[in-house]
Amino acid sequence: MDANRHSGKVVVVTGGSSGIGKEIARTFLSQGAFVELVGLDEGGLIETQKEFGEKCAYKVHDVTNTEYAKNVIESIYNKHDRIDVLVNNAGIHQKKSTEEMSVAEFNKMLNVHVTGAFSLVSEVLPIMKKQNSGNIIFMASMAAIIGLPEVISYAAAKSAYVGMVRSLTSEVAGWNIRVNAIAPGWINTPLLRKALVDNKDRAQKILERTPMNKFGDSEDIANATSFLCSEEAKFITGVLLPVDGGASIGF
Repeated sequence: MDANRHSGKVVVVTGGSSGIGKEIARTFLSQGAFVELVGLDEGGLIETQKEFGEKCAYKVHDVTNTEYAKNVIESIYNKHDRIDVLVNNAGIHQKKSTEEMSVAEFNKMLNVHVTGAFSLVSEVLPIMKKQNSGNIIFMASMAAIIGLPEVISYAAAKSAYVGMVRSLTSEVAGWNIRVNAIAPGWINTPLLRKALVDNKDRAQKILERTPMNKFGDSEDIANATSFLCSEEAKFITGVLLPVDGGASIGF
């Protein structure tokens, strides 16, 4: 990887203190960027900032508190005088059958993923327009591509990302702002390992339907994110990029 690929850029990563978000932050840092982590877990944010060092900072923010989105973005902009990348990675997951899910639970999923991301995007766009440059990434899911049972609220939220990407792309391309989404497959994270620890049959089923016959790594998602925000991808916008070992098209 080019250590100067993102030199001088300011990158905002929501949900950046653990898992895929943390790896995305690590990758941008290794390529010259300054990273601002945004998340709920202050303890995790502090530990991650200590691990990453002086080119990383954090803001404690619940994305569902949309009235504070302006303060978060303004404070980051006032510190750096620019924001080059926004990665909408914050999210929650819930597995429950449709008839068991309450309207409140369904709406909570949409508020975290869709409304929370929208609130940050709407605040960062004037900055990127002023710069005449920027990249916005939405962390979607295979649930936006294939049917997965008992995740209707999650699938609805991630599918909404795809519509947001397409609409935003058409709206802001004239300011050299690119908007893309990534759809991770089954990635070897602590969350996945926890889900599979007592369910070896499920792990085997996943591998059987994945043509590459293996789980991905967080680095795979981080590298795809870095690429989409780089000059190598300067003519790529409005795409949903599966990073899934072929699972979304496998049989």
